[in-house]
This record gives sequence, C-alpha cells and structure tokens, in this order.
Amino acid sequence: MSLSDYSTDSGTLEAVWTLEIQTLAEDVDRILDAVMTVHPLGYGRYRRNASVTATGYETSQPMAGSTTDTHVGSFTQGDTEAYPMVELKISIERNRSVLEKVMAAILHVHHYEQPVIFVREAWASRAAYDPNRDNPHRWWNNGRGLPERID
Repeated sequence: MSLSDYSTDSGTLEAVWTLEIQTLAEDVDRILDAVMTVHPLGYGRYRRNASVTATGYETSQPMAGSTTDTHVGSFTQGDTEAYPMVELKISIERNRSVLEKVMAAILHVHHYEQPVIFVREAWASRAAYDPNRDNPHRWWNNGRGLPERID
C-alpha cells in the first residue's frame, strides 16, 4: 500500500530510503561529512540528520582470501571475531541517482572493504511545522528546554 497521499492536519509522509550503516563510533563524523558533500541529509528544516546507537559489537568469521586473511598475521580461518560498533542511521529520498552518490561517499571513507549497510524502504513523517506552536509538550514550552548537548 502506498502512503504517498497520506495527509492530515498533523502532517504528511514522505517516501525515503533508510540506510543503516555499521561503523566505529569514531568514524561517524567522517562518514556524515562525506555524505554531506553529495546530500544535505535534510529532515524538515534541519540538515545533517542522523541517529547513532550506543556502542555494541559486530561479529564475523573471516574466510580465506578476506582482508583479515591478507593483513592480520595471526589470522586463523574459522575463528570468530568481535569488534565494537555503532549503527549510524540516515534517510534520503527514494531516488536511485541520489542513492548511488550517497553509497559511493560512504564506501569511499568506511574502514571496511565490505561495510555492513542495509537500505530499507520507509516512510518518514513531515510534521505540519510551526515553531511558535503553544503545545505544552514542545521543548520550548515544557520548562525543561533542550536536553544537554553531546559534543
């Protein structure tokens, strides 16, 4: 079912691709900076929108002929490896040309030769935006303000 005609008083929905990229926490900004050279990562009136999970880990068993086999002297085929990782999530409009540019930017700066990237079809909300709305739940009205920034 298409949601392209979804429209209510609260807003609309936009067809997007969500890219879920497994990477090192310290590489998130490098990947986002590279993507920003080809796409603004817009979400409403904001740019460079992304989410990053807490650090978890990824696991694999490298095979003969893999980069691990080529570059790690202590490599033993069949051994299970686990490394820290975060999941970086971005969204772009469903446009193949845009996807090709974004993927090329990511692959160029990612630390793996075979990065784990999932591309999913999704629908993103676009709120009927009013920066002066007096809704008591909005951060500018709730008495708490914005959460503390992470720098």
